[in-house]
Amino acid sequence: MTGQNDATHIAPEDVDRQIYDLYDEYCHTGMTRRDFLQKASAMTIAGVSGLAMAQSLLPRYAQAQTISFTDERIKANYVDYASPEGTSGEMRAYLVQPAEAGPHPAVIVIHENRGLNPYIEDVARRFATMGFLAIAPDGLSPVGGYPGNDDDGKILQKSLDQTKLKRDMLNSARFVQNHELSTGKLGSVGFCWGGGTTNHLAVVMGADLHAAVPFYGSSPDAADVAAMQAPLMVQTASDDDRINAQWPEFEAALVAGGKDHIRHVYENSKHGFHNNSTPRYNEATAQLAETRTLDFFKKHLS
Repeated sequence: MTGQNDATHIAPEDVDRQIYDLYDEYCHTGMTRRDFLQKASAMTIAGVSGLAMAQSLLPRYAQAQTISFTDERIKANYVDYASPEGTSGEMRAYLVQPAEAGPHPAVIVIHENRGLNPYIEDVARRFATMGFLAIAPDGLSPVGGYPGNDDDGKILQKSLDQTKLKRDMLNSARFVQNHELSTGKLGSVGFCWGGGTTNHLAVVMGADLHAAVPFYGSSPDAADVAAMQAPLMVQTASDDDRINAQWPEFEAALVAGGKDHIRHVYENSKHGFHNNSTPRYNEATAQLAETRTLDFFKKHLS
């Protein structure tokens, strides 16, 4: 690998921890792609260009699709619906139903901090192939929708009123739960920002949410945990200090409240391990976490 400058030839295990940490900062702050790449380009680690390592971490959505939108097992389309007290009063989402006649248990799939990108749409299709009515709302739809790239999406999402944005997610959950193809049983799964929002839905929906699976999401305030009633499965990477530091207080509140919960910590995995469009993806871990999620939903949404 020494001297290798082609990002396409850099394996995930060869990306230095400093570059992963820089990428995490880029994803979760206002850092621009240009700044991210400039900072990485100033590094050379074990003879390898930091710029090449940084470029290898950028998402490649075309290579990550696992279920085609034309798959015969599903029917997918975009839907519009009202969202009172949300960003604009209206919302748009990707709705995917199994080809078999319903009704089906419903699942809301909540995106990261950059809007409804192709990875999240693919996750919704995966759930539909497993028999769930899946909705993936685009929190950016009131301001024009996912802009086609994560950089602009991140800036757009950060600019929104977060209280109204979470209201849009709540209204989306209620929309799919009350859909004519839904059994009324509802689960929520979310990733990063969507994981934190899944925890938020568990707080504000109480018994109306029947299962919650946050992937590496921020914990709710300990005082709010008492309102949670949905069984909870927390999916966490071992190498994710920012999120894992929140767990002890969250766990203490869950135990004190007698809440139904389980946490899986996946070794040798990083924040974002489920996202198969970047080298943070850990195939074995992601598949195990997804299988556990599906089993959890089948148990609680039947």
